Amino acid sequence: MSRLSRLRVKIFADGANLKEMAAWARCPEIRGFTTNPTLMRQAGVSDYEAFARDALRAIPDRPMSFEVFSDDFDDMERQARRIASWGENVYVKIPITNTEAQPSKPLVYRLSHSGVKVNVTAVLSLRQVLEAADALNGGAPSAISVFAGRIADTGRDPVPLMREALAIVKDVPSIEVIWASPREVLNVYQADDIGCHIVTATSGILAKLGLAGKDLDEFSLDTVRMFRTDAIGAGYELSGDEQPA
Repeated sequence: MSRLSRLRVKIFADGANLKEMAAWARCPEIRGFTTNPTLMRQAGVSDYEAFARDALRAIPDRPMSFEVFSDDFDDMERQARRIASWGENVYVKIPITNTEAQPSKPLVYRLSHSGVKVNVTAVLSLRQVLEAADALNGGAPSAISVFAGRIADTGRDPVPLMREALAIVKDVPSIEVIWASPREVLNVYQADDIGCHIVTATSGILAKLGLAGKDLDEFSLDTVRMFRTDAIGAGYELSGDEQPA
């Protein structure tokens, strides 16, 4: 992954598999970590706090984001402050709204201006970026996770919106914009091209980053060999006798 050291964008590994997280932590190009309740559930995590504390013991030296899971803002605040107490490198993910579409802006402001490092998450529109930036301005170091991959899922090009998001926070050095939920390796390079501060990447995308600059003819041959190996492994055969039409 040495070619990645030339990228300006910081790569954060996104997942909830402790073994994988510890392995990626050995790569200096991985500058931080993020997770969320969905990833944790998929990884079979049953004890939220035990998982988080294990992860922080294994990786104490890089930013790590954990998300609240309450839908009530008072309880959300209680969870956020408890999560923040687990380490100086902890960022607390607060969704831009609760499930009733009520804005979390007042909570984000209280937390950020009391010293909690907040990562405002599930952001998809510029209006939401503006709201989050306004709440975080003047507070602790923070991040805004814009789900560029989900924007792309709607048929929209996320790059112009991400450029606008960066313009919104350009005069607030305490806020970093995260290109979240990327769908392919290309998104890492798009994030770098526009000067995005951080891009998250799952293990599947991280594994493909080693292909950077690979010769395309060589890659073609690798693909042909893969098809051949899989066909042999599957034991496929075609009869030599012609079948009637």
